[in-house]
Amino acid sequence: MTNRILYTLILLFSSVLGMHAQEMNNDATGSIQRQDTLGEVIVKASKDNSTMKEIPASVSMITGKAILENGTKSLNEITSIVPNFFMPEYGSKLTSPVFIRGIGSRVNSPSVGLYVDHVPYFEKAAFDFDFFDLERIEVLRGPQGTEYGRNTMGGIINVVTKSPMDYQGAHVTLLAGNYGTYGINGGYYGKVNDSFGYSLAVNYQHNDGFFVNHYLNNKVDALNSVGLRNRLIWKPTKKITIENIAAYEKSDQGGYPYAQYNDTTKTTKEVSYNQASTYNRILFSDALVLNYKPTYFDFTSTTSYQYLDGNQNIDQDFTKDSVYFVAQRQKQNMLSQELILRSKGKANYNWLFGAFGFIQQFNENTDVDTYKTKTTAFKGYDHRIMGYAFFHQSTISNFIIKNLTLSGGIRLDSENDLLAYQYDKKALGKMTNLADTIYPALKSLEILPKVSLGYKYKMSNFYALVSRGYKTGGFNATFERPEDLNFKPESSWNYEAGVKTALFKNRVYADLTIFYIDWTNQQINQSVPSGKGTMLKNAGHSLSKGMETTIRTDFIKDIDLLVSYGYTNATFVSYTDVYNTKINYNGKYIPFIPMHTIAIQAGKTFEIKHSVVLDKIKLNALYRGTGSIFWDESNIHKQDFFGVVDGRISFIRKSLQLDIWGKNLTNTQYQTFYFESLGKKFVQLNKPMQIGVNLTLNL
Repeated sequence: MTNRILYTLILLFSSVLGMHAQEMNNDATGSIQRQDTLGEVIVKASKDNSTMKEIPASVSMITGKAILENGTKSLNEITSIVPNFFMPEYGSKLTSPVFIRGIGSRVNSPSVGLYVDHVPYFEKAAFDFDFFDLERIEVLRGPQGTEYGRNTMGGIINVVTKSPMDYQGAHVTLLAGNYGTYGINGGYYGKVNDSFGYSLAVNYQHNDGFFVNHYLNNKVDALNSVGLRNRLIWKPTKKITIENIAAYEKSDQGGYPYAQYNDTTKTTKEVSYNQASTYNRILFSDALVLNYKPTYFDFTSTTSYQYLDGNQNIDQDFTKDSVYFVAQRQKQNMLSQELILRSKGKANYNWLFGAFGFIQQFNENTDVDTYKTKTTAFKGYDHRIMGYAFFHQSTISNFIIKNLTLSGGIRLDSENDLLAYQYDKKALGKMTNLADTIYPALKSLEILPKVSLGYKYKMSNFYALVSRGYKTGGFNATFERPEDLNFKPESSWNYEAGVKTALFKNRVYADLTIFYIDWTNQQINQSVPSGKGTMLKNAGHSLSKGMETTIRTDFIKDIDLLVSYGYTNATFVSYTDVYNTKINYNGKYIPFIPMHTIAIQAGKTFEIKHSVVLDKIKLNALYRGTGSIFWDESNIHKQDFFGVVDGRISFIRKSLQLDIWGKNLTNTQYQTFYFESLGKKFVQLNKPMQIGVNLTLNL
């Protein structure tokens, strides 16, 4: 950690601690919730309606106010706030991998699940979306296969937006900052009566870009993005609720500020390549949720749909020369249906039965121009995945002895993956068909069990669990050898133990978890032999072990304080290079996995008495530390531990609020991505210091 970071931290925290004003009580909707209620909040990602303290899993919850006060605009900005959570920036919204506890995937299907307002996001190209009007973010770490099935080896992220049944009113926020940043966010939430609610929210943001392409003399990464969300809730009877949530986002984005890296001098050159690169995307989702709650059970039906249309144009060689240029278009239609029947009440025996089915269809077309040979390759992929699952969970309270809880779950998960592939090549004006193939379907049938024990002692909840995680295999979109067409499924066994407790008369809430993950056939991203693209291959055997802890308190002079820390030691046990069997990576750290994540957040609200100018002043400071991160299997290239500091001062008068905010206040520089291509090394650097103001009117 640099002296500049330490100095800024001391300065910010001293400002929070040193100001004198009338103390005020924090309400339950504060940036860090009161500790006597935090553990009792129901985790909506838990299908059995468990609270944070009850659920036998490592859980992080970020409230809507914390999201606003931290200026969190997208999923990658919760990196390190959630222990052992890492989502790097790869140059555009297209490539948005998430890693939890060392488990993640750079390409193809994700290894961490994402749900937004009941809609499953099965495609990583949808993960990087704009945040606005959120109620909370929940992150469950560790395999969630029993309740969620496929591709949740690392955990589940559940994003919940505001509901008009819980929040009424209107708001408008205007935003402006450096680097040509400006935007507007507004929403209206109304409730006709206790039976019908409705809302409409809109969000727009723009920036001119943070990096200059010195060859073209323009900004690489300008962004325009607009989002809409509509929500309708109807309760025709006391036992029935019908809800529909529709969301739309359109983004036009410049991208890929990749610069050549000199490995000898450890310096980064300017971004400089001769063809502009972009990623434009349309994202739409809709969820129809029916809840029926008679006396003895609850029934929920969730029907969801998601559409994605993305267009990428990229100078694949990232140099001043015309070598390769790739145009890629991807369309996805995904439809899913889930049915859940669960017991009601707090009996000694509780149960849950569920069924899930989905169909996901991709149409992808890729055109690759090779200027040296004056040829264009046209590749088309018609990809269809269908699956179904049945799952059950039983929970026995006061098992053998009082306050001991035994919970067990099992899921049968089936999937069918079918690919039709067409490959044409154009040279000297002549089109030639090189491949037109429907590959044999990849089929899987998996059993995903989970068993946990929980024990409550006074204000503490202890738990231990064993669960199996699973990620499906699939087809590589880019391959040059027949044996590289497919990659195998990967699976894991997760062993975990933890404690959640309230201390000092409920003024401190703390949790501590240790974990050990043993997984086989880990899917590893590698370059194809020619270096023109990437594919997935399987490592033999890998291990990830570590711990995570979070402490929340308002114990210190009514200051809200959050401290979180995660440690991950993820290594290859047995893994040999695909092209050179004499090279093995046994004992090496798995790339793209930060060993440490740490966050320190402090916030305080001051009430201003007898003032006609101000009612309140809020201060918020956030430090996030991440690293070290190895970029390759050989562990030669890495990003050392780095930290960034964000801050915000808010001035509030009745319904009007002015925020002055800053991100990366120390202007710390670090690498967010590293790769090698065509014999050259490239990096993407982080965004520089940003400062700005928000003006919000709440009605």
